[in-house]
Amino acid sequence: MTSAEPGADALDRRIIAALQIDGRASWRKIASVLGEPERTVARRAVRLLEGGMVSVVGLVARGDTVLLRLNCRPGTVRDAAVAAARWPDTVFSYVLAGPADCVVEVQCPPDQLARFMLEEVPSLPGLVSQHASPVLRYYRTVHDWHPAILEPAQQAALARFPSSDSTVDVPDVELGPEEWRILQALSEDGRRTHEELAAIAGVSEATARRRVEALSRCGMLSIRAAVEPALLGLPVEALLWIRTRPDEVDEVGRLLTRSPLVRYAAVVMGEYQLLVDVTQPSKQALYEFLTTEPWVSRVEAVQSHLVVESLKRSGTPTPLLRSVLAAEQRGGRTAVGA
Repeated sequence: MTSAEPGADALDRRIIAALQIDGRASWRKIASVLGEPERTVARRAVRLLEGGMVSVVGLVARGDTVLLRLNCRPGTVRDAAVAAARWPDTVFSYVLAGPADCVVEVQCPPDQLARFMLEEVPSLPGLVSQHASPVLRYYRTVHDWHPAILEPAQQAALARFPSSDSTVDVPDVELGPEEWRILQALSEDGRRTHEELAAIAGVSEATARRRVEALSRCGMLSIRAAVEPALLGLPVEALLWIRTRPDEVDEVGRLLTRSPLVRYAAVVMGEYQLLVDVTQPSKQALYEFLTTEPWVSRVEAVQSHLVVESLKRSGTPTPLLRSVLAAEQRGGRTAVGA
């Protein structure tokens, strides 16, 4: 594995890995699991959070998931990716090198899909073509991605909630105004304390704690640590659209998720049956993943795209998008690198 970006060392990566497992874990618990001094862990973690290198957010289940592949006129690709990232229910928005210019994951209630596809998507700047692929099931979401930085025993010590269900259905639970206030607060800052949530929702601290646990266990809420994979020593990220025989889909999905470097794997509708987000320490490692892994012999075709910019991850703006938005607020535009 290559070294991480400047500003992140091995301990930083271990702290980030801990937050990926439980974004609300106390610094004391993380320090205990990692075998490091609590003051050191707290200082490092606060620096990562306040510096924007990591964001802990609560992703709320709001509707069915749809993946959009977009092609745009030259010179408008970033504008389209930024505009898509502005949608409140966008989970991720990436600029790609490959047959598609951008890919966007959006949560959309079923009764709003027609309006979204016929009105909102065509309004994206520079759009030439679009391809929508509803998600049918997950083999892994970013919420469940643990890139083998921690030992299995450390991961187990930090895990509080079961892995996300493979279903894409929104949990059928009835929420009151207190729950919605808690969900909104956690979508802004996933590490808000139970005391803060209690004040926001107008309930006791014990009630706030129970509500957070219940919302997490039922799948309405997932706490995610949004981070650029390069910060974890994985600077190469690719999206793979995989076509295989219908009776091979499940086995290919299972084989793909044997790799801890697969961040995301979903069954989608359309020409390709699977979409996979994989990270690697180098392009040579990506080549080997695409040509020598056991899943390769079971597929008919793979269309690969390199992720060159990310504007939104886990529903939260990336440092790049924050830079673009800050430039807009200053009344100008700036070219921001990947």
